[in-house]
Amino acid sequence: MTSLLSALLAVVVAAGTAIVIVESLHLVLQRLGRRSSLLCDLTTTAHRPFLATVTVFAVQVAVRGFAGEFPGRGGVLHTLVILVIAAVAWLIGALLLVLEDVALAKWRIDVPDNMKARRLKTQVQMLRRVTVAAIVVITLGVVLMTFPGVRALGASVLASAGLISVIAALAAQSTLGNVFAGLQLAFSDAVRIDDVVVVEGEWGRIEDLTLTYVAVQIWDDRRLILPTSYFTTKPFQNWTRTGSAVLGTAEIDVDWSAPVESLRAELRAVCEGTELWDGRVCVLQVTEAVGGMIRLRALVSAHDAGSLWDLRCLVRERLVTWVFAHRRDSLPRTRTDVGMDHGYAGSALDGNAAASPARGRRGGLDRRGDDEAVDDARVFSGTGDGDERAAAFSGPDEKISGAAEPTSEPELPVVVTPSR
Repeated sequence: MTSLLSALLAVVVAAGTAIVIVESLHLVLQRLGRRSSLLCDLTTTAHRPFLATVTVFAVQVAVRGFAGEFPGRGGVLHTLVILVIAAVAWLIGALLLVLEDVALAKWRIDVPDNMKARRLKTQVQMLRRVTVAAIVVITLGVVLMTFPGVRALGASVLASAGLISVIAALAAQSTLGNVFAGLQLAFSDAVRIDDVVVVEGEWGRIEDLTLTYVAVQIWDDRRLILPTSYFTTKPFQNWTRTGSAVLGTAEIDVDWSAPVESLRAELRAVCEGTELWDGRVCVLQVTEAVGGMIRLRALVSAHDAGSLWDLRCLVRERLVTWVFAHRRDSLPRTRTDVGMDHGYAGSALDGNAAASPARGRRGGLDRRGDDEAVDDARVFSGTGDGDERAAAFSGPDEKISGAAEPTSEPELPVVVTPSR
């Protein structure tokens, strides 16, 4: 009875002393934390695990050193050892959270140029998850090794480790594949948190990236959950891998009589009148002329994918409104030729050829003014980043060695038409 009372007294004194010391240290760090964000995070996150670790350790030392023999002493000491191991693991996990906050404090992701911050956040979160999983596994292993029976079993387990590892690898093949795929994604920069992607026909952003799955937030607030191995085995579009600025198109079909230059001027006015446009690309081109209509493609640029979507819709709406308001005769129409006077058509064609003698000489096109073409009609040339884009999609502009340049125009063959 005396030994039990002394044990209880030692536990109370040790626990009280530990609590007083930890709380006093906590108050001091709170005052210092007003000037240091690191100390502030430390006192907030690591307070409880540090208190638990110090208290349990003090109680264990008191029971071992000051308490005598009492019934169940061995079981109590074993329980305290397990609690110390668990408390230390909790403290290490809390310190990891503090280190993560310190690493990410200097890098914000709510700014326009946040590519480095998103990469760092992805890697830090992945490392934290791996480290926490390792801490849990190691803690469980250390706790099990405190039991004498498990230590004896460990020798036989190690003897058959080869067979067990093969069986475990076969049983958890898909899980291990996702884990390694998650690590590969975190450090290969193929995809990062807050990246805008197009996957499985859906457009969204990477909301969360774990060791086993990736959560994609779709534009309409749905969530698409995919295994991490999907992004290492199947193709997908990443719109923000090197930057958030992107290009987009808005297409409309109009009649052949539509004034392209006037529509091009309207596109320029629309882009310059909205903050959605980033000032890089504003181009209108005729991409198709089949089926009795021509297709106009407006290529515009924006700072990010969300702004690009709104800009594309705005451009399409304004161009359609302009055509309907100013050139209603240029709306898409279907022509049906029920009869044709071939003689009149032939004379008209001959008249056109006579009126434009430069057509036969220059391939049917009057190219006067080509050098004065506006930049809004060019994608891979002109001012802005057109020349840079052209260089990225073309090979080296070098002449083949040994090729002789023509010194004069080639002679045309003479065609003799027999007289009737």
